[in-house]
Amino acid sequence: MRKTFQSFCALTLSGLLLVGYPVDSFAQRVNDFELKDAGSGQLIALKDHRNAKAVVLIFTSINCPFSKLYDERIIALYESFSPKGISFLLINPHGGQFPEEQVDKMAEWLGQKNLSMPFLVDEKQVVTKMMGVSKIPEVVVVTSGPTGYAVAYRGAIDNNPQSAQSAQMHYLENALNSILSRGSPSPASTRPIGCNVRPL
Repeated sequence: MRKTFQSFCALTLSGLLLVGYPVDSFAQRVNDFELKDAGSGQLIALKDHRNAKAVVLIFTSINCPFSKLYDERIIALYESFSPKGISFLLINPHGGQFPEEQVDKMAEWLGQKNLSMPFLVDEKQVVTKMMGVSKIPEVVVVTSGPTGYAVAYRGAIDNNPQSAQSAQMHYLENALNSILSRGSPSPASTRPIGCNVRPL
């Protein structure tokens, strides 16, 4: 019995039980928002990307250990999909709230990674709460249509935070490929594993 329980825990921690994250409690329609970009100092709105085939919102931070594990994977996805008409916006739910997550530190991080991707400061967690995000990193993919913006996928990037090479399910990559093929992502939701968003 003990061995069975340990095996179950190992599967859970490796992210193999992510599929089926319930989203009924979250609004599938998304309102426009506007946040400051740490890199440029400019205000960036969701509507600025209304012509994109999809907008990938990645809720992350500088110092979360799980975020650090995913840094290179996020950059690789950005470099792969942005030329195909997919927009990427990093959003920091802890931006401006803690010494290690100040705007200048976020801008410095972008420089170190040589990234031109917007890194938005959600200092009051308005967008984080609107999306129902509770983990870092957590992804919400938004598409634009005749009736406004809608969530196409939300949850994890893949099923193995510890090792990119060991990931067997590439949820975000598959979701974006489905959208580019004019299909619907399946699964449309997974359970993210990461640091807890520290609420205000």
